Amino acid sequence: MDIEQFYSADERRRQSVEVEFGNNWFDAKGNRYELSWVEDTGELYAMLELTPEADTWTPFGDIEVEDAKVDTLVVTVLGTVATRDAVEELLSGWAGHMAEPDGVHWVADRLQAAGIARPTLD
Repeated sequence: MDIEQFYSADERRRQSVEVEFGNNWFDAKGNRYELSWVEDTGELYAMLELTPEADTWTPFGDIEVEDAKVDTLVVTVLGTVATRDAVEELLSGWAGHMAEPDGVHWVADRLQAAGIARPTLD
């Protein structure tokens, strides 16, 4: 589902505090993900940015996209983690894994180890 469909499906998502766990996760194919947790629903989700059209490049080599189209932001709910403390414990050390090649699978492995079904991310 795209990001608007995600928020429209449950209005609690739109109103909730969200905790971001990095926005530069990559899979083996080089696709970029953002990882966030929604406090009111307990959902941990990954947002895939489908091949953006680069408007500009930052001095650090990052792509800046002006007016990203909603349908290029694909959301996958990875699982539900009841509390902020629990999700922070589950993802402890995430910042050190985000930059790894195919680092997004570290997240999937952590979810699986915690008994949360491993999602398909690629």
